[in-house]
Amino acid sequence: MRDYRIASTADLEMRPRSTVHAERVTYGIDLPWVQVAPGRRYFETEDGQPFLIIGQNDALTWPELEGLLGRRDVASVDRHLAFLKAHGVTTLRVMLEYVGDGLYLERRPGEFDPVTVQAIDDLVALCERHGLRLLLTPFDTFFTWVMWEDHPYNAELGGPCRNRLDLLIDPVGMAAVKARVAFAVARWGGSGAVFAWDLWNELGHHHGVEAEALDAETAKTLIPVVAELSAHVRGIEQRLFGRTHLQTVSHFGSEPRGALADLVFRHPDLDFATTHIYEPGAIDAPWNTVAAADAMAGWVCHALGEIRDGRPFTDSETGPIHTYKDLGITLPDVFDLCYFRHMSWAHLASGGAGGGMRWPNRHPHTLTPGMRQAQGVMGDFARLIDWQSFASENISARIVACPDELLAYACADDRQAVAWVLRARDLLDVEGELPYRPILRDATLELPAMTPGLYDVSCMETHHGHTLCETTVESGGGPFLLELPPFRHDLAIALRHRGGHIKSL
Repeated sequence: MRDYRIASTADLEMRPRSTVHAERVTYGIDLPWVQVAPGRRYFETEDGQPFLIIGQNDALTWPELEGLLGRRDVASVDRHLAFLKAHGVTTLRVMLEYVGDGLYLERRPGEFDPVTVQAIDDLVALCERHGLRLLLTPFDTFFTWVMWEDHPYNAELGGPCRNRLDLLIDPVGMAAVKARVAFAVARWGGSGAVFAWDLWNELGHHHGVEAEALDAETAKTLIPVVAELSAHVRGIEQRLFGRTHLQTVSHFGSEPRGALADLVFRHPDLDFATTHIYEPGAIDAPWNTVAAADAMAGWVCHALGEIRDGRPFTDSETGPIHTYKDLGITLPDVFDLCYFRHMSWAHLASGGAGGGMRWPNRHPHTLTPGMRQAQGVMGDFARLIDWQSFASENISARIVACPDELLAYACADDRQAVAWVLRARDLLDVEGELPYRPILRDATLELPAMTPGLYDVSCMETHHGHTLCETTVESGGGPFLLELPPFRHDLAIALRHRGGHIKSL
């Protein structure tokens, strides 16, 4: 376990106050807040700019951010965040502590660790400087669960909770949770660098119920808990800032259905839905990058089908967790890049509000340079769609791709569409990397009918981000037939009605 005592107190240009108070830290940069866009499926900033989630999970103890701890090397983190911004990244999901590496937000309940707090202060300040956003979650619930004997909330160490379940279902435990949340919201919630609050990490994964439980029992326990936390956060923000950040909760497990879907996808107090997508085999221990993409597309389709009010959906954790954590294997770079890229495009094309958020599950815990390039390609593609007005629905089951070797995933409304086509239908069960493919010519993609008129069509290969064609196609109101340009591996396709207006990301 590392020692995170302060080694240096060198100032940042936008130095925050150094004492550990709950009051807001002021950085001097007024970054616009993020809100749900008019089309409902995606986001925008309050000054009217589109916002798409392109990013990953990160932690203060992982290599790219650990320079913030004790302010050992803030300059390297500054350079790293500038690199992320230049590669299309918009969002980092970060827990306010990382118990697995011995980093706690509180030494004892109500006693906030100055090293952790200063690191978050500096991270928020740097994100404001670079125009990056943070999806923040107050507890590292997984490691709180597995390392409970060392957690300061444990009653045997003087904390308020006799067991883990008391965190949410016991009034004394909930009071301690709400006190931590109040500190975080008051100190960091005034910043536009906060994209949203993930009120609780992995609800439903043993949290709030005694054992493996039926969906109905889990939901009965947790729906009022989420309502209480949500009201708590909104009340503080409204009182202090006169407005509120977006809220979600994350979920781990099988595809939520029934009452559990009411909690995850339809809770009336949440603004968007998130799940952690670790499909057994295909995603958590991948042998085939196409099967992983197909599993991701299926998850997104299921989620959108369970959402009734059009709210955005995104995966907020995914990756080869079983391969890495249980088997001790880091995937080879080439295979992992293909796996990452395929799942990202399957997520976006199926209707997710971005490319999904990888948990690195690599040694070291970072994304590869190739993955960063892939994020940059998606950032370039994102400029082709008017996300603010895009009220997308998943249409993957209604499209026809020719020849039969093509797999295709797509989402659309009556004036825009995003599709991703992959030459791999015959490779769903093949182990290892995808084989070389010769150029495919004369492929077509048929979409359901859209509003009659002229459409701008862009086709981009996703490996390097080369635009293979930009053309205009007229739709007469019937099935929309696209002739695809020659390509070798896969294509991302953007369609937008000429009457639309694109704002730059």
